[in-house]
Order: sequence, then structure tokens, then C-alpha cells
Amino acid sequence: MTQLFVIPTPIGNLEDITLRAIRILKEVDLILAEDTRTSSTLLKHYQIDTKLRSYHQFNEHAAVNGILKELKEHPHLTFALISDAGTPGISDPGYLLIHSCIENNITVECLPGATAFVPALVKSGFPSDTFLFKGFIPQKKGRQTFMKEIESCLSTVICYESPHRLLKALEQFIEFLNPERQISVSRELSKKFEETINGTPLELKEHFELHAPKGEFVIVIDAKK
Repeated sequence: MTQLFVIPTPIGNLEDITLRAIRILKEVDLILAEDTRTSSTLLKHYQIDTKLRSYHQFNEHAAVNGILKELKEHPHLTFALISDAGTPGISDPGYLLIHSCIENNITVECLPGATAFVPALVKSGFPSDTFLFKGFIPQKKGRQTFMKEIESCLSTVICYESPHRLLKALEQFIEFLNPERQISVSRELSKKFEETINGTPLELKEHFELHAPKGEFVIVIDAKK
């Protein structure tokens, strides 16, 4: 019997959820949510009244032991883990709980579903047979190492960045990458103002200097030629 279901949730458009995900969210005993306020909007939309409990990066270490204890003492219990958007564990809280459940012989099942980097990769037009997903660009420590790794990568590279750090990232791409290296920047995927811009680091910097970055960004960098 599965005790922990990992459930992807829409990255923007509320229709991007599977029928199976909706059914399981209605059937489980408890939903562990990154932000209960954000998740409540989705659950209300689909008339899901399952009990919610907060589980996020600031409480996950303290919460894991308690969750494991509940699931081990009550094998009939079923929990669902969701994040604010996308698949839990992909640049979101979740890895620690999933890993701990597996170590403690608690059955984990992950449903297929939304994650932001897949549509961004496909829309970039860059090779997708092999790619390196790097998650969020480091804010300070390790940022130069990160850029050097991208510079030498022979596969497509994917990373996330926040709007207020996007221009800084593009400036560093100008510094570290070949000036003709192609980059695709997608924002607000699946939402009303979805946009994908392709170009060189300099072209993208000039674009976003004229158009203030808004929304969540996925950056896809073509492989080194």
C-alpha cells in the first residue's frame, strides 16, 4: 500500500492537473503543502476538502521525523505531498521526506505531471536528447563556478532564476559565455502572459532592460559548439 503520494500541481494554469491527481488528493488522509494558502486555491477549485498541513523548506527537517512516526505507527494512513507549483523535489521542498520514507521502507509513488523546465526546454528549440538541469542559479557562493560549468557544458543547460536577479545572470552570461551562444528565456509558463525570448546573452540583456522582468523565469542555454 502506497503511503506517500508525490503529486505534481499546475505551474500556472489550474487545468494542468491530471484526473488521477485530483482523485488521489480527495482520497488521502492528509495533504502536505508548501504553502497552505496557495494550495487552498487549487483544492477549492476542484472541491477537494482533504486536511492540509504545512510542509516547506523552513520546517521540513523538524517535520520529517513526525511524519515518519505517523506513517510507521499507522500503516493505513496515506499522505500526499504537493508544492506551490510543479513537482515536489524539483527545486522545491520534498527530497528529504521522499528520501527518508524510502530509507524507512515507506512506499512512495510519484505521479507524472507539471514541471516548469520541460515546456521551456521544448519551446527553446535546442537539443533535448541530453540536457543538464541545474535548478536555481546560486545567489552568491558558487556563482562563478556555476557559470564556468555552463560555459564548458556540451549539453543543453536549464536553470531557474528570479525576476530581480535575471539581469545580473544575463550580465554574467555575457562575461563567461561565447557572445554567440544562444539562450532561451521563458516566463510565466502556462499563464496569460507567457513569453519565450531567444537570443544571445547581449540581445536578451538589452530586451529585459527595456522590458522589466516579471514572473518566474526558466533559462535554457544551448550546448557549447
